[in-house]
Amino acid sequence: MPRTRTRFPPDRGLTTRMVTTMFLIGLLYVVFVGVLLTFLRGAWPIILIIAGGLFVAQFWFSDRIAAFSMGAREVTPEQEPELHGAVDRLCALADMPKPRVAIAHSDVPNAFATGRNQRSSLVCATTGLLRRLEPQELEGVLAHELSHVAHRDVAVMTIASFLGVLAGMLTRVALWGGFGRVDNSRDQNAAIVAILIPLVSAVVYVISFLLTRMLARYRELTADRAAALLTGRPSALASALTKVTGEMARIPTRDLRKAEPFNAFWFAPAFSSKASLGRLFSSHPTLEQRLEQLGRISAQLSHQ
Repeated sequence: MPRTRTRFPPDRGLTTRMVTTMFLIGLLYVVFVGVLLTFLRGAWPIILIIAGGLFVAQFWFSDRIAAFSMGAREVTPEQEPELHGAVDRLCALADMPKPRVAIAHSDVPNAFATGRNQRSSLVCATTGLLRRLEPQELEGVLAHELSHVAHRDVAVMTIASFLGVLAGMLTRVALWGGFGRVDNSRDQNAAIVAILIPLVSAVVYVISFLLTRMLARYRELTADRAAALLTGRPSALASALTKVTGEMARIPTRDLRKAEPFNAFWFAPAFSSKASLGRLFSSHPTLEQRLEQLGRISAQLSHQ
């Protein structure tokens, strides 16, 4: 049997929030599909095929899609000995299987982890991150990403975001007239269906989006806490956070715009402007919140 337990401390708060979010999104999904079947009685095979196909694709291929989209290229220990060495030390410290290691050629200083389980996981750092961080700072960031893998929250976030993807897809299909296209002269409900399907889909998308964002912000704080406790150096992680966030302001806007759609994956979010709407629905807590937590952990460790 593959080893799934690690020395990353379990977090009951994260587990409770993940279970609660998955239950609410699952309930929302059942209601959503029920509404679709009510209005589109003759289209249920299409609904099931789309729902099932999207879920399989989202769950099984999300890691590859994300890695490809962000330009991640898997590297060997010979190609990147320092990066592999850091991952090796952290995996030994955490008693967890080593994930695949990749690099993304981008000046945006960041890192991400993806994969539906520990065996299929991948940890990636950008060239901008490797160039700017000291070894202890880099280990703090990598420990943060490994915590995501250990707590399986990458898979949970993938499943949680599925409903939003499905709702958006069905909204487009409904607007294109793919569902419920009938002769208006014989079915006066066609206009109502054409209005309600996009409306219901939009509401479902907004609710699922807000639920996943709430969970995402908590999981980032959990990963910071787990990384600080594993390495015993919360100050190094705080330094990396401060440095990465500060360097974002010096990155060309065009590069930030390319990175911004993948903020949910990144160690720290990239914003192409201070007024970005992404800040209103951010997948990450604020820098101040993260540094405050690390400060408390540092104080606790110093008194032990």
